[in-house]
Amino acid sequence: MNIRLVLPVCICSMIFSSLIHSQNSNYSNWHDKKNTIPIIPIGLDSYRAWNLWPIQRIGDRAYMRSTYDRSGSNDHADAGFFLYMKEENNNVALDVTGKGILYFFRANYWHGSPWHFVTDGKDNIVEETATNDPVDAKQKISDVNFIPSKTFLEPLAYTWNITHGADLIWEPMAFSNSLRIAYSRTHYGTGYFIYHLYANENTLSRSIKTWNINKRPSKDVLQLINRAGTDIAPQNINKIRGELELNRDTSVQFADIKSTSSVIRAFKLTIPLEKAIELERLRLKVYWDDSSIPSIDAPLCLFFGAGTLYNRDHREYLVKGFPINIRYDYKNNKVFLACYYPMPFFKSARFELSGSGCDSVKINYEIRYERWNYNIDQSSYFHATYRDFIQPEAGKDMTFLDTYNLEDHKEWSGSFVGTSFIFSHDGILNTLEGDPRFYFDDSQSPQAYGTGTEEWAGGGDYWGGQNMTLPFAGHPCGAKSKNTAKDKEDLIESAYRFLLADLMPFGRRAVIKFEHGGTDLSTEHYEAVTFWYGLPAPSLIKTDELDVGNITSEKSHHYFSPQESPIEYITSRYEAGIDTIPLQPKGISSEKIAQLKDKLGKEVYPAHKEDGRFTRGISEFIIKLDKNNKGVLLRRTLDYSFPNQKAKIYIANISNPNDTKKMKWKYAGIWYLAGSNTCVSSHPKGELDKRVPHIETSDRRFRDDEFLIPYILTKGCKYLKVLIKFVPSDQELYPGVPFPKQSAWSELRYKVYSYIMPTYTLSKRM
Repeated sequence: MNIRLVLPVCICSMIFSSLIHSQNSNYSNWHDKKNTIPIIPIGLDSYRAWNLWPIQRIGDRAYMRSTYDRSGSNDHADAGFFLYMKEENNNVALDVTGKGILYFFRANYWHGSPWHFVTDGKDNIVEETATNDPVDAKQKISDVNFIPSKTFLEPLAYTWNITHGADLIWEPMAFSNSLRIAYSRTHYGTGYFIYHLYANENTLSRSIKTWNINKRPSKDVLQLINRAGTDIAPQNINKIRGELELNRDTSVQFADIKSTSSVIRAFKLTIPLEKAIELERLRLKVYWDDSSIPSIDAPLCLFFGAGTLYNRDHREYLVKGFPINIRYDYKNNKVFLACYYPMPFFKSARFELSGSGCDSVKINYEIRYERWNYNIDQSSYFHATYRDFIQPEAGKDMTFLDTYNLEDHKEWSGSFVGTSFIFSHDGILNTLEGDPRFYFDDSQSPQAYGTGTEEWAGGGDYWGGQNMTLPFAGHPCGAKSKNTAKDKEDLIESAYRFLLADLMPFGRRAVIKFEHGGTDLSTEHYEAVTFWYGLPAPSLIKTDELDVGNITSEKSHHYFSPQESPIEYITSRYEAGIDTIPLQPKGISSEKIAQLKDKLGKEVYPAHKEDGRFTRGISEFIIKLDKNNKGVLLRRTLDYSFPNQKAKIYIANISNPNDTKKMKWKYAGIWYLAGSNTCVSSHPKGELDKRVPHIETSDRRFRDDEFLIPYILTKGCKYLKVLIKFVPSDQELYPGVPFPKQSAWSELRYKVYSYIMPTYTLSKRM
């Protein structure tokens, strides 16, 4: 079957539905193609404007921080590791400066409550009803809420009785200058947090105003997300419907849409219930704009969010996600698969299915699409990339995605938006101890570092083995244990995580990695589909590099630091996994240890040497930009053994490196990195017990950290002079105990990246 259609001209409004009625939003420019930098929807607008998932996000950086074990291992299940401690009920897990929004917070059950969310200096106390009586909490499972309850409402917040083990908050919390999160209690104080920082406020959908804890979330957003599991896409647009027939081991092209500047809003399949298991491994392939390589290439079940279509409890929804869902109709013996990720294309979209695994089966399909009002270089293509790890390599993270040289293109810009993955084919849950670690745009430090795999997918304590499905996270299939499985398909354990407001933009490369088990020693069979938007052209280009400690580089960049230290030589590591595979791994069966026999005791993450300086005064240097830049990302490699590094940043536009007579300094903001490679942990036995501080220093002194210089200060500049004024910190590790080192500003290397609008044409995709 081969359907070829020409899309009629459509002038549908693409940006917002009637749900949008917010004030202070600059929606009038969102259609203006002359305004080359797309407006970025922020806060609750991120949900309202979910159709803008594919746009380029210039000057938007996402970070995920957590309470992970700083040694790279999995001590205390990545719980109770804090940057520093203040008074007894103030144990700091996150401390950042800048202009941004916290989009996600996760804690294991109620542990750590009451939590302090300090936005721009205002301490907002958030509690959970189990806080004061944790022993009795699980007996009152029907009465679990956040306090204040009017602020944290489903589906933007869920407590552990729904998620089976975690308290989750997706309510955006904005800050203009600073954000700090602290736990009042430290027993099993685990958590991770996703926040964004923004360079250019004039390209945001609204101005950033400090979060008000007493303000209810907007009803329209709650109503929108509560539609998860239903058809959320526009109805009265171009539509293709049909029926295809698959025979065993055949491939069928069932849609070939020819159109200019369009976006698919709904892709739906209906399969017979009795054939669901046989069809779950059908291979879906989708090609954009006549590419010979599919951008979507994945097994059917994983693409739609589940490791199998086996439905043990005959639930209506196996996956009730916002962008993707799987629904069962037992009355009519059908299974409905639906995807609502917006998928732009500019010339053609071709859909294929292959390999039925059974004789002659009929499948119904529906595709709806409409006009896309963005240029190709303001947009990005939707991808679903499949990887199969039959036996992951011992000591090495699994790479779910590396966009470098993918689909025959070296660099990509876009956003990472989710994962659907199998973590065991044998009903094994403890491999979930593996941490997610994501690297963007050449950073050697993960900008995202989590505390475990089920935490990433919205659960806690392995969900107690139970299944659950939420709009953005879930554990849709898999038995509680191998012994309780009802079928061999019931042994397939899978999870999903979809990112919308908390998506993670990148400008040239995304590398998505996961540990297998707490120390990369699990031998379970993993499979993963990674969802991402990408345009095969960079929006970040490296325009300069200053190697501090290299005299030639310092001179060429006019580096000046009157209180600089002599050149230091450091041998250490970045933060990542274990250094050496233990001779006697913990928590692994003797059978599994036997499989690792040749790996035991081997170093997998060697140290390396860096050189540089530190200062407690000022530093100045000149950097080169792209003249057409849309802002700058300045990345510093540093020695993280110096705690709480803070500086005021000033810049001056100069015409050339040798002419600085007429320069005028302009304030760019505070550059701050909290904590150090020395942290303080606390693991009291009882929920209500006082903290038990324990100092821990890791062998990971290297860190890459980032600072955003806004476009308003870099517009048209080819050179900038940078002035860094160190700000001393007297923050103690915990009361009465200072950090091992005095605070200083460490400089090993500066890399300069200019934001640009990607340059891309369809001819490059041929």
